Amino acid sequence: MKKSLLFGIFASFFFAFTFILNRQMNLAGGSWVWSASLRYLFMFPILFGIVRYKNELREVYLNIKENPVPWFVWSTVGFGFFYAPLCLGSTYGASWMVAGTWQITIIAGALLTPLFYTHIQTREGIIKKRNELPKKGLIMSIIILAGIFLIQFQQAQAISLSNTLIGIIPVVIAAFSYPLGNRKMMEVCGNRLNTFQRVYGMTLCSLPFWLILSSYGIYTVGLPSHNQVVQSLIVAIFSGVIATILFFKATEMVRTNPPKLAAIEATQSAEIIFALLGEVILLGGNLPNSYALFGMFLVILGMILNSLTSNS
Repeated sequence: MKKSLLFGIFASFFFAFTFILNRQMNLAGGSWVWSASLRYLFMFPILFGIVRYKNELREVYLNIKENPVPWFVWSTVGFGFFYAPLCLGSTYGASWMVAGTWQITIIAGALLTPLFYTHIQTREGIIKKRNELPKKGLIMSIIILAGIFLIQFQQAQAISLSNTLIGIIPVVIAAFSYPLGNRKMMEVCGNRLNTFQRVYGMTLCSLPFWLILSSYGIYTVGLPSHNQVVQSLIVAIFSGVIATILFFKATEMVRTNPPKLAAIEATQSAEIIFALLGEVILLGGNLPNSYALFGMFLVILGMILNSLTSNS
């Protein structure tokens, strides 16, 4: 469990680059459409090279051929419906605000638990048991929700309620899509593929979504600038490849234990700290007010308590 928690925290550090660089691209006039699609278009050849070097491509293609519909559906949900709305939401607030709202994914992961089953070996054979809601984790998640409310309170004071909601709703969609797609794909793959293979396969199967979004970008805003291309490449490497593989590896290590899986997903709350530091140091952003600082404290406290209760 300690190793998986460490992987989750390291993943949150690299994930934070998503919020920081997306905010920088928005401030420079870049479109969220290109921020979203370029990340995965760059991820594809990088992951292809890694998996090909390891001589593991054939297993991925055979697995996709066996279950093409689940692969394409849940890859699009887990990557497409996650990252496109997240980039859209980043146009309406500072990186640490978006990162704070993103922590709803912790509660989302817990609420999705009853949609999945655990396979138990008995004398009569293997039976499926529906997972139960991690009640302790949900109670601790209330603390996280309170922290998110306080973080957004600062933004709500600066802009209208309608603009606040426009920024929040896409992030909420992303927060549910990411754990749903990840968990569904773990079910589809089982133990037949490793983390690199699964991330590559999901990237491959989400390409139709990104190509459609790119076509929309060309039609509406034209081609991306050179700076946006470079920054998107950095996001693809740091967040798309390194962070995703670390996080997926951490969740795979505890995938048969719903409370521990929820605790690993809760490590992503550390992103808000990394995003805040990056916003202030790299972008010269404003420091959060006292409400938002206390909200961050509650988010981190909720993450710690969530991890502790998963081991009790």
